[in-house]
Amino acid sequence: MAPDSVDTESIPAHVAVIMDGNGRWAEARELPRSEGHRVGLKATRRAVEFFANRGVRALTLFAFSSENWQRPPAEVEALLELFVTAIEEELPELREKGIRLRFIGAREEFPFELQARMREAETQTAANDTMTLVVALGYGGRWDILQAALRWVREKGGSGLDPAAFDDFLSTAGLPELDLLIRTGGEQRISNFLLWQAAYAELCFLDVLWPDVGEAELQDALDTYARRQRRFGRIGERRDAAHA
Repeated sequence: MAPDSVDTESIPAHVAVIMDGNGRWAEARELPRSEGHRVGLKATRRAVEFFANRGVRALTLFAFSSENWQRPPAEVEALLELFVTAIEEELPELREKGIRLRFIGAREEFPFELQARMREAETQTAANDTMTLVVALGYGGRWDILQAALRWVREKGGSGLDPAAFDDFLSTAGLPELDLLIRTGGEQRISNFLLWQAAYAELCFLDVLWPDVGEAELQDALDTYARRQRRFGRIGERRDAAHA
């Protein structure tokens, strides 16, 4: 349940986060980049709890992009091991809190052990309905659009394509439309993340590196969202035009 002090009318249904800055956080402390990812996992736990407590229906986290395969092999290997460990450690609490876990991206590129952990976690949390936590692994926005287009051709024969129906072929099918996209770490771009889905999302860029992000920074992002007057054009006919 959202705290009594939260104005639920101003809460986005779907929030996405580009969790940037783990490596720079570690380098600034003369630590291995893998240590930054490990500490960043603590920030991820805080974010999941924060948004679930405030009534957000879906939270999508950019954990590993399709471009991240180009990082040094040692860093990639450490990340893959961290993903397996994180799923094992976090699954009991996600079940307890009623959070559904879902993975999007080209999962066939990952080791079989990690793929198995992803399937198991999705199965064990499938009936949960407090919030859907979407973890993007091996994900790229261009990949998502391309795979959706190919599926459309296979299943529909390439005819009758329209934007509303196309949503059902994206990896995020069934989720609320994206309302708020947050990027940490000081960069101001979306880096091939949810390109189609972010068409009308509000963007919020935070200067704080991801391991240092806490409730204060996340609340600031929600406050910024709540103050904005949203204008969609014709898409506004399907949503509230403002929540200021």
